[in-house]
Amino acid sequence: MRKHSRAVLGGVAAAALVTSMHLPVSAHPAHDLQNPGTSPLKGRHYDGVVDAVSPGGVPMEAMSDIRCEDGMAGIFPCHKVDLASFTPLTDMESTFVNDLWGWEDDETGLQLAIVGTFEGTAFIDVTDGSNPVYLGTLESQVPGDTGNIWGDVRVYEDTAYIGSEAIDLDTYVPATGELDGFGIQVVDLTQFRGATAPIDVELTHHIDDVTNSHNISLNEDSGRMYVVGSVYNVEECGTPNPEFPVLNGNGGAIVYDVATDPNDPQFLGCLTEDGYSHDIQCVEYAGPDADYTGREICIGSNEDTVTIYDATDPADPVVIDRFRYLDESLEVGDIYTHQGWLSADHSYFFLGDELDELSGVASERTTYIWDLHDLDDATVIGTHTDGNTSIDHNMFVDDFLLYQANYTSGLWIYDTWKQEQGRVKMRGFFDVFPADDRTEFFGSWGTYPYFGDGKVVVTSSDEGVFVLQSRAKSSDNSDKPGGKGRGKGGSAR
Repeated sequence: MRKHSRAVLGGVAAAALVTSMHLPVSAHPAHDLQNPGTSPLKGRHYDGVVDAVSPGGVPMEAMSDIRCEDGMAGIFPCHKVDLASFTPLTDMESTFVNDLWGWEDDETGLQLAIVGTFEGTAFIDVTDGSNPVYLGTLESQVPGDTGNIWGDVRVYEDTAYIGSEAIDLDTYVPATGELDGFGIQVVDLTQFRGATAPIDVELTHHIDDVTNSHNISLNEDSGRMYVVGSVYNVEECGTPNPEFPVLNGNGGAIVYDVATDPNDPQFLGCLTEDGYSHDIQCVEYAGPDADYTGREICIGSNEDTVTIYDATDPADPVVIDRFRYLDESLEVGDIYTHQGWLSADHSYFFLGDELDELSGVASERTTYIWDLHDLDDATVIGTHTDGNTSIDHNMFVDDFLLYQANYTSGLWIYDTWKQEQGRVKMRGFFDVFPADDRTEFFGSWGTYPYFGDGKVVVTSSDEGVFVLQSRAKSSDNSDKPGGKGRGKGGSAR
């Protein structure tokens, strides 16, 4: 979650789920951009110290090949998910990790986990999940800034794009709003071919027209990158925000073409009509709403709404609709529309709210399930809870399985084959933070489930990187002879 100047409220009475409410942009103001340099909510958990045993009860020692049996894999509670390996922070020259993505080299078969750290971006060969090899770290563009706690990475073909919240306040010019920061680092991943030990990771290119960012999304089908949560120095994206006088896009998605030249992305436009986007997923739409077939559709998690855009023309995007899913009286601080992912057939959307558990709006970890058969009239058709008190974070869908990184309860895998009924079913989990399930921002940050064959990579902020081997299966039988024929759907990740 990004940083807020408004304090997080506690003790809020449980709010009833309501039918999703349409919020026309013309009738409702865009999300307010607040000064991102104040109240680093999760920064209070970072002190630069790595203890011998993590806050989650995990020793800083490498582990491998521990099978989940009778509900445990060594010290880790689990169900149908084995530990292939654990790489502690100390083995990757880091003091804190955040999000990650993956790359599989078509030429060599190398599988690379690309992991955001406080120090920069770490690269780990996970081809043999039981024997990961740390291959080096690309230093942060702004070393030492607290904003390095937040980072994200995406991949197009053989190129990685890395963003971070880090800014250099020493460069801020109040009169003009000019400010230097992390920007977007561009890295040619083919430099890791043949590496068997740490290398000096080379920066291929740097985008500096965006100063900082919270997340990056990338539509591999269209070759477009969406940089969200960026608040400085993109004059083409809007006028100065009255709440914070700098030229910026108000935190909306900044769109780049990465297909023409992956190593030199080119600016295309901005999705600023609804202000700040915390996260976004964009696809070449192949869902049931024929009005939008083949168009570039984006689902934005915009702090207190789910916002759907038609971004086919990124220079002139259109907001299709904005939706609330909880009592409209609740504000950012009570709730936070954090992140979600489309089903493979683009018919449903699974959403996590990062503050509903912390504020007491929800008494248990809750996933909101949306029906998107009509993009102009999206509705919440169900919620899922497990009785768990941890906070949900990032989630992704691969076929009919939903992989969810939940802070203090780790990786949870759900079967979505009954998604049309507004429900999912747990098929497996692995708790990378075995000490407890406290409702705080410790534990698993991100998950990458797209290497195939059940291999899932998970980051845990104060622990390190886990390579897991899942035995969880969906009850869907579309890939079997005589099955229902429900294919994978969209390929955007």
